[in-house]
Amino acid sequence: MWALTLQVQSRSLTDTKALAACLATDCETTWQDEQSFTIELNEAACKDLRAMWNTRLRGLIATDSVLQVFGKHS
Repeated sequence: MWALTLQVQSRSLTDTKALAACLATDCETTWQDEQSFTIELNEAACKDLRAMWNTRLRGLIATDSVLQVFGKHS
């Protein structure tokens, strides 16, 4: 079994909540405190874990990019 844990904290609580929301349909998020959350991925094969990791990270990166654009124009 392969496992990976990622702790996420963004520039603000609002941004961190948005990042957690973008993962709502993909995986469970666990809030560590008021400012950060974690996701944990578990897969039997390393190649499957890598694929799941890439999918989650792409979602986080895309959401963070949108948040940066909104932040510059609000």
